[in-house]
Amino acid sequence: MLVIPVKEGENIDRALKKFKKKFERTGTMKQLRARQQFTKPSIARREMIKKAAYKQQMQNEE
Repeated sequence: MLVIPVKEGENIDRALKKFKKKFERTGTMKQLRARQQFTKPSIARREMIKKAAYKQQMQNEE
């Protein structure tokens, strides 16, 4: 559970912005989306290797 301390007189928009940032950092939505559909470990590993190769290729082009 996320707890956002709000100081007295602090703007609610600022508190909401803090909440959204903290929520994004925890990775909750990413985890929920990943759990919606099962991915075999071999396929997940293959995807990671593909992404790593792509990143390496982009770095080599620079």
